[in-house]
Amino acid sequence: MKAATPNPLDGLEPDIADELSGEDNSLNLFNSYSDVHTRQYPDPPAEAAYYGLPGLITKTIEPISEADPVALLAQVLTCFGNVIGREPNYMVEADRHTTNLFLLIVGATSKGRKGVSYGQNRRVYEKVDPVWTYDRVRSGFQSGEGIIAEVRDPVEVQEAVRERSRVTGYQMVIKDPGVDDKRLLVLAPEFSQVLKVARREGSIASDVIRQAWETGNLRTISKNSPLKATGAHISIVGHITIPELRRELSSTDMANGLANRFIFVMVKRSKCLPDGGHLEDSQIEEISRRLREAIDFAKTTRRMYRDDGARRLWREVYPELSEGKMGMIGAVLARGEAQVLRLSMIYALMDQCSVIKQEHLEAALALWEYSEASARFIFGDALGDPTADEILRNLRLVCPAGLTKTDISELFKRNKTASEINRALTMLIEYGIVTCKRTTDTGGRPEETWYVV
Repeated sequence: MKAATPNPLDGLEPDIADELSGEDNSLNLFNSYSDVHTRQYPDPPAEAAYYGLPGLITKTIEPISEADPVALLAQVLTCFGNVIGREPNYMVEADRHTTNLFLLIVGATSKGRKGVSYGQNRRVYEKVDPVWTYDRVRSGFQSGEGIIAEVRDPVEVQEAVRERSRVTGYQMVIKDPGVDDKRLLVLAPEFSQVLKVARREGSIASDVIRQAWETGNLRTISKNSPLKATGAHISIVGHITIPELRRELSSTDMANGLANRFIFVMVKRSKCLPDGGHLEDSQIEEISRRLREAIDFAKTTRRMYRDDGARRLWREVYPELSEGKMGMIGAVLARGEAQVLRLSMIYALMDQCSVIKQEHLEAALALWEYSEASARFIFGDALGDPTADEILRNLRLVCPAGLTKTDISELFKRNKTASEINRALTMLIEYGIVTCKRTTDTGGRPEETWYVV
């Protein structure tokens, strides 16, 4: 009797296995999930990530919620970073870093309890700043122009002054008063739609998102609708599944730096609560009081610095944070040092400190370590080049044997040109992943055989 074929999804978390079993295995940017069973689901963040007030809020909510604690924590930090505005800042050479974060929560559809995690945070923040909660949190954007419109500057036009049909002069008239409150939290429960919009020809969504992370100075290039925003303070919380993310995130998004503006956080349902959970009013009042005090402090803070302990730790971790990494994971994690800086600023401000201390930096590093592990679980070691990734996947399948150049051509049913295959093999060689051996049995042209290093 023929032995049953092993299921590569065996041993994975049930939510993840359910999700991957429906994945389209057609060749795309990240190939298929044929290698996902070789990667370990991220371990929970180190306890240091739950330092101070962020940890207190998270641990108060966690027992009565099915949401993943790390999703609660990351959104506590993201919401705080937005609600305080852009006055607190840290200068790195000529770059001014503020506390706006872009967070991408990745999990199984519905089972990951992604939306629940934001809803619990909302209950706390609406007690502290109801104006922000109800007016400065927006969802459903379909364009970059839509984001700019929410934080737009006033629009003035020059109009003629007339007396008895004769122009006697000109005056500036406010056509649109604009938006005074430049804070904006973009909530994108279907972040795959944002990625689809960003890929459309003529879309400025990717440019707007990248500039929102950098400076907050945004504008359209349309002559008919010249929108602009100055000093906007925009944060993003997106929810997406692994298949959607791998399907919709393009190589262009990686190359232009859209992806590395985001902190990736893998989540799953933490527990089963058939009857739901409920925070007592006394619990909400206590954490809201402390949160209000931290927000009031942060709004009076301007320039931030590290103390001696944080500087020593920063010098130790900076080389690894700033080191370039191979392939897609390198593109996703390319702003590690900037993301850790922003996280440490928020931990410090929530501790009512204008100086970043060692414990604040350790908390930021613990959460970033989890984000890095999440990104590695999602993207594996994909290079972002479909041809190179497919060659590498098949070389691993036949390891320790190799593939000849003819074998590699057959992988693509001879639909790839020799130059495309050579370019992909050159990339694999440059990354040090494969090696080539040339043999001549007949004295003729050497035959190339390619192997995984």
